[in-house]
Amino acid sequence: MTVGAGLERPAGMLDAASALLPYSGPWTARTAAHLMRRAGFGGSPDEIARLGGMPMNAAVDAMLDFSRNASLAPPGELYDPISDLRQLLGTMAPAGSDDMQRRALLKDIRRQERQSFIALQRWWLNRMLNAPAPLQEKLTLFFHGHFTSAAIQKGVTPQMIYAQNDVFRSNALGNLRDLTWNVSIEPAMLLYLDNARNQAQHPNENYARELMELFTLGIGNYTEADVRESARAWTGWVVVRRTGEARFIRGRHDDGMKTFLGQSGNLGGADIVDIIYKQPACAQFWAKSLLNYFVYNDPEPPLVDALARLLRKNGYALHPVMSTLLRSNVFYSSRAYRALVKSPVEFAVGTYKALGVAQIDQTAQRALLQMGQILFYPPNVAGWPGGSNWLTSQTVIARENFVAGLLNSTAMPQNGWLTSVPPQSRPATLQLVRNILAGDASAWGIDSLTRYLNGSGTSALGALSGENYDERVRGAAYLAMAMPAYQLN
Repeated sequence: MTVGAGLERPAGMLDAASALLPYSGPWTARTAAHLMRRAGFGGSPDEIARLGGMPMNAAVDAMLDFSRNASLAPPGELYDPISDLRQLLGTMAPAGSDDMQRRALLKDIRRQERQSFIALQRWWLNRMLNAPAPLQEKLTLFFHGHFTSAAIQKGVTPQMIYAQNDVFRSNALGNLRDLTWNVSIEPAMLLYLDNARNQAQHPNENYARELMELFTLGIGNYTEADVRESARAWTGWVVVRRTGEARFIRGRHDDGMKTFLGQSGNLGGADIVDIIYKQPACAQFWAKSLLNYFVYNDPEPPLVDALARLLRKNGYALHPVMSTLLRSNVFYSSRAYRALVKSPVEFAVGTYKALGVAQIDQTAQRALLQMGQILFYPPNVAGWPGGSNWLTSQTVIARENFVAGLLNSTAMPQNGWLTSVPPQSRPATLQLVRNILAGDASAWGIDSLTRYLNGSGTSALGALSGENYDERVRGAAYLAMAMPAYQLN
C-alpha cells in the first residue's frame, strides 16, 4: 500500500455475493483498531485492547450506542453578531457615526466571529477526541463535508453553524431523507446556497442545483428543467435578520403547478425531497458516498447496488445500514484495510488518542490549517476532495511537524504508555509498532526503528539506556507515525 492510496479502488476482486454478509473471521486487537479508526478516530492502546476483548458484535453495538454521549457538554456561549450588524447598517447607529467608526465596528465583529468559530472548532475536536461513542462524531464530520456550509460567508453566524452541526449529530444514525429536509431549512444552508433569496418573482437556482448534483443524485440524473422547477418549489424560505431564524413566507412562494422528475403538482420543498428519495439514483448516490467514506474509494457497482438495496429496504434509515456495514465481510477485508487516507482531522485527533493526550488546544488547530482542513471552512460547496489530495509534499511535512511538536510538548502525559515502553530496543520497537501501527510495519521498518533505538544514525552514542530513554522513545514514536501505514485508515 502506497502513501498516495485513497482515490483508486484497491487491488483484488470483490465477492459481491458475500460482501455485506456478517464477518466471521478472527477478531483481534488489530481488527478492533480498524473498527475504531473507521467508525471513529482511532484509540489508545487500552481502548483498543478493551474493544478487542469483546466479541465483534458487542464491539459494533458499543460503537452504535450514542446514548453514552448524552452527558457531553455543549459549547460555551457563542458570539451573536446580529445586534452589532444592525448597528453597523444604521438601524441602531449612534448619532454622528462615520465611515471610520463603521469600519472599526465591522472589524471588531469579524474578530469576534473568528474567535467564536475557533472556540467552536476546539469544542468539536475535543468532542471527537473524548466522545464515548465516536461514531456519532465521525458521521457528523461526514455530513459536514457532504452538506457543506461555510462560516461567516453570506452572513452565516457561529450560532447557525453550531445549529447545523447539531442537526448532523442528532440525525447521525437517523433517516437520510429527514436529515436532507432538516438541513435544507437550516439558516446556515439557506444563506450559504442563497435559498433565503429565492422568491416567486425571482427564483434562485443555486440550492436546487446543488441539492441534486452534490447532495442526493449526482450529475446526469436530472435535467435543467428539473433545476428550474425545484427552485420554484423552494421559494418562500427566508432568514429573519433580526433573529437569525428561518421562516417560510407564503407570499414569497410560487403556488403554481410544477413538474419535477416526472411528478406534477403545487410542489414545495418537502415534496422535492420526497420525490428525490424515490429515485433509484438517490440510493445509488448515498451508497457510493458511504462506501467511499467507510470502506474504500471507487467501490464496484455490484457493491454499490447491494448497499443501495439495503438503504431502500430500510427507508433510508442509517442505523440498520451502518450496523450491517460495520459487521460486514467487505469492511474487514484485506482490500478495505488501510485503504483510505486519513483526513487532517482524523490524523490529528487520532494522534492525540494514540498518545493518550486528553485535550486538544490551538496547536492542533494551527496544524490543521497547514494540513489543509479547517472545520467550518470547506474550500467550496463540494467540500474537501479527500483521498490522496490530502498528501502533498507540503502537507506531509505539516503532519510530521505536528507529530514532532506534540511528542515534545508539555501536553504529553507524564505517566502515559510511552513512559512504560521496554528499555531494550527490540521489545521497545515491537511495542511501539503494536500501539501506534497495530503491527502494520514491514520487516525493514521494524529493523529501522530498532537501529534508531540502538543509536544508529544519531549523534548520541550507545544503545537505548536510562540516560537517553525518553528522547529516544519519543523519536522512535515520531518515526513510526511518519510511516506510510500511519497516514492510512
